[in-house]
Amino acid sequence: MSVTSDKPQQPTHALPDLNLAGIFWFAVLILSALPVFWIGFQSLAAAWSTPEYSHGPLIPIISLYLFLRELRKAPLPDLTVQDRWPGVFVIVVALAIAILGNLTRIPDIVTYAMIIWLGGVVLVVFGWRRGRTHQLPVVHLVFMLPLPQFLYWKLTILLQYLSSELGVWFVSLAGVSVFLEGNIIDLGVYKLQVAEACSGLRYLFPILSFSYLFAILYRGPIWHKVVLLVSAAPLTVLMNSVRIGIIGILVDRQGIEAAEGFLHFFEGWVIFVICILILFLMAIILQRMTRDPKPLSEAIDLDTDGFGPVAGRFLGIQPSKAMAVATFLTMAVSVGWMTLQGGDPVKVEREPFTLFPRQFGDWSGTTSRLEPEIEEVLGATDYLSTTYAAPGSPDYINMFVAFYDKQTEGSGIHSPEVCLPVGGWEVFSLEPVEVNPNVPAYGSFHVNRSVIQKGLSKQLVYYWFEQRGKRQTNDFTAKIGVVIDSLTKGRTDGALVRYVTPIRPDETEADADARLIDFMTQSLPRLPRFVPM
Repeated sequence: MSVTSDKPQQPTHALPDLNLAGIFWFAVLILSALPVFWIGFQSLAAAWSTPEYSHGPLIPIISLYLFLRELRKAPLPDLTVQDRWPGVFVIVVALAIAILGNLTRIPDIVTYAMIIWLGGVVLVVFGWRRGRTHQLPVVHLVFMLPLPQFLYWKLTILLQYLSSELGVWFVSLAGVSVFLEGNIIDLGVYKLQVAEACSGLRYLFPILSFSYLFAILYRGPIWHKVVLLVSAAPLTVLMNSVRIGIIGILVDRQGIEAAEGFLHFFEGWVIFVICILILFLMAIILQRMTRDPKPLSEAIDLDTDGFGPVAGRFLGIQPSKAMAVATFLTMAVSVGWMTLQGGDPVKVEREPFTLFPRQFGDWSGTTSRLEPEIEEVLGATDYLSTTYAAPGSPDYINMFVAFYDKQTEGSGIHSPEVCLPVGGWEVFSLEPVEVNPNVPAYGSFHVNRSVIQKGLSKQLVYYWFEQRGKRQTNDFTAKIGVVIDSLTKGRTDGALVRYVTPIRPDETEADADARLIDFMTQSLPRLPRFVPM
């Protein structure tokens, strides 16, 4: 980062003179950003402790490597840089986004703002013309961030479905009799559940990051780099399906122990390593397709010579008016946030679900608890799971309500679409429909109506997101509503409400619809005591 004027160009590896003023302003700029991005750092620490994002701490190190690699190859910047102010503009945009994330207490927004802010810092230090060429290492930091929860669950559903279908196909190729129900692989004697942990997400993110790095370091045509980059996702899904298929075959041959404990963990790491080796093999094949093929050792640029002197350029960082302005703006936002933060969302008064009525007319309810691991994934503040039945009738209705006192900081509702396949149920149909249970406080509103099937059994499901007096059917819209209400009402509470009843062979879907509407008419008037409107 040291610079020269019109004098002869310094050697690329030359150490610059120590510039205390530049180091001071740069250090103050970085330190002043800590308070405004603090909940983002806390979110990253929590995410990095999970298997899906355990690769996260490596990403900043790899980004630093990419940055030093670019600096080593680039000429020293000019002494006078006139185009630093676009970086200040980017920093202002990032701080505005960070303020929004802090006000709504949504760390995902803060962490993405932090990466934008770092991009702005690079532009301030180098100027627009030079700084924009150093944005690839900044973009690489995206791989250290956890996905927003609603995207995480959507991706989980897709990968579970693909892994289940392909895994069953691989098992059948081995001559094993197998049947798939939702995400449950039925081998006759044993049943394997392709749960969240087997969706492939914990391999997808690090392999995507690796393929990004691999594509940058690869010496070859741009289309080679694109192939290496875009092949990571389908390769991961395919190899994860192979893993599931192998587990199914081993379980059929050796018993359920083959799908548990260390062997299950070991198989996952073997598949991960194989994915990496396949990327290297693809690079070799691509090189063979060129007119002047190189050995892999030359096709991948792993040279670290000169990184020490290049890193020493930080000692000669130049102060500037733009850096001073960026520092004061960042410091002002951080101080303002520490001073003005009121903190937590409004605490609403509600009764616990243990007091929810167990009797509605002829319907008598029996409450049950979820398995501890399911409760952990659900992450609800309080929940109700009660099955109501009428004497002498084969019909029953399960009423499930999960309440969250806040839907930020990583917690919040996820769609039942995630849970249904795990129980072996397949979604036969799903669409929003309007219902009118004749309850004045609710009126007419839309619900997600789904018919699910497992074997010959069918069930009718109604569910919606109860959001501070509003009923919504789309989880993304519900998330947007949380952001808006957090700013305007100071509330981020909400609930998932779900009703389920079987569709008997001797009745129509309309009969099951009528049964649910009738029960909703009796039960919904009691709900606002437990899910405030």
